[in-house]
Formats: sequence, C-alpha cells, structure tokens
Amino acid sequence: MINVSIVIYNNSKEDMRTVIGCIARSHAASVYVVDNSPSDRLKEFTEKLSRKVIYIHRQQNIGYGAAHNIAIKKSIEQGAKYHLVLNPDVEFEQGVVEKLVEFMDNNPEVGLVMPKVLYPDGSIQYLCKLLPTPSDLIFRRFFSFISRTKEEKYELRTMDYKQEHFGVPSLSGCFMLFRTAVLEKIAGFDERYFLYMEDVDLCRRLHRVSHTAFYPAVSIVHHYAKGSYKNYRLLQYHVCAAVKYFNKWGWFFDKERRIINKRALKATLK
Repeated sequence: MINVSIVIYNNSKEDMRTVIGCIARSHAASVYVVDNSPSDRLKEFTEKLSRKVIYIHRQQNIGYGAAHNIAIKKSIEQGAKYHLVLNPDVEFEQGVVEKLVEFMDNNPEVGLVMPKVLYPDGSIQYLCKLLPTPSDLIFRRFFSFISRTKEEKYELRTMDYKQEHFGVPSLSGCFMLFRTAVLEKIAGFDERYFLYMEDVDLCRRLHRVSHTAFYPAVSIVHHYAKGSYKNYRLLQYHVCAAVKYFNKWGWFFDKERRIINKRALKATLK
C-alpha cells in the first residue's frame, strides 16, 4: 500500500487540480491533503477531484513537518508499506510512482528515494545536496555570485545526475518516497521546524537507520518558487529554521556531517 501526504497553505485550485490529477492516476491508496490555511475553502473542491482524497483542515498553521506527520502517523497505523511526501507545486506522468516503488522493492536497504527533478523548461534542479555547514547556507543565500564553486560543491554538481546514487546526504522535500517502517523508526519530521530545514534534518536522521537514493530513470516537474528569496517573512522562517538546525546538530564541530559528506563527495568522483 502507498499513501500520500500533501500539505497546503492558501494554494490555488489549479495547483490542487494538477497535483491530485497526477497522484490519482497512480496506485496510491489514499491522498491526505492537510490544509494549514485559515479557512477550509478548498475542502469540497479537493474532495471532488478524487475519491482517494482525505481532506484534513487545521484551524491554525501548525507547520510543514507537523502537518505531514498527521498523515504519516495514519500510514503507520494502516500498515502502508510506502509513504510519499509531496509538494503541491509538482507534476509528473503516469507510472512515475510505480517505477519508484519497484526501485524500492528491489533495494530493501533504501528507506528514501527521490527522482530526477526538473524545472518547467526541462532543465535539471540540483536537489541532491551535502549536509549544510553554516557557510554553505549563508553564501548560497546572500553571496552566491561570489562563491560559485562553493555552491556547486554543496549541490553535488560533480555528481552524474544521469546515474543512480546511493547515500546522498540530503534530498529535497518536494518529492520523497519513504519506506514507512523507516519513517516510524525516526518518528517522522521534527516538529520544531515550522518551515524549511525539516527535510534536511529528516534525511540526516534517516542515515542512521537506512539509506537514501537518487533515481533518475523517472522525473517530475517542480515549479520551484524559492519563496525565501522573494518574501522577507519566509526569509525569517528560513533563518530561524537554520538556527534551530545548527543548534541541534552543531555549528562548526560536527563529526557526523563531515563523515557523511566526505563519503558522498568521494562517491561522486568515481
């Protein structure tokens, strides 16, 4: 069984029509739409898009990770083998989910897989990353024009994005297919993160019990907005999340980060 969770906040009907249309054509059993918006205006519209939709409205915005955890807990209770964490701004062709499930079935050591992610124009999004250092995030956000080499290293651009890769330190939260048993082991997302960094934190904890994988044989389109680059409030959320992340894992002295990143960099140079 495959369950899906999508967390929304004031999304458009077009967003929902697109993403629900994609997942409704898959073998997913249930699609949990957790709405953190102030009102439940999308309830009736979303439920009519597919019989698979289970709409859950929160009366307050509890954050991205906490909202996904509501659905993750239901997948655990139902004994679903896989759980797909999905952004509302993605689209993909029929068969993508099934091919990723087949990959997971053939690689039982893998607890999380991400497909190749493309921009709408077909160019690739470099969403396989190292575990970040404070300088990685600072330079990437504010000084990328100065240190392009540093950013390319952080985004693992030396990695062949046409090949499968195992043990990628951090994968994007826009499309994450998990083995539900692994999610149960690591207790899902850390709900201390309201928005941003929760996917990095989850990947890091997952490395302790399982493996990650990048599988480029299938692809999705992600309408990546980079909200924190355009909206000051979202930038505040991003900075706050980064502080929580480094307070938890270490700012400059982080042996585990060094080991995981070194292993990944070595693998990309083979």
